[in-house]
Amino acid sequence: MRKTNWRLVITGLALIILAMVFFVGMALMTGRSNDPAAMMQIVGQVSGGAGAIGLVMAIVGVIGRRTA
Repeated sequence: MRKTNWRLVITGLALIILAMVFFVGMALMTGRSNDPAAMMQIVGQVSGGAGAIGLVMAIVGVIGRRTA
């Protein structure tokens, strides 16, 4: 039997939400940028990486660990 690691699940979901908020917040600032395409490319890579790490954390947390 496996036990869900809720701390890891909650942290992963929070990281996903923060990545989405960061992406939307930076998308609102593209009007003030000198090169909005390059800025959004970097923002997309960063938020995508953070979201992927959050997704992996949430999945590993749901899978959990073995109990004796």
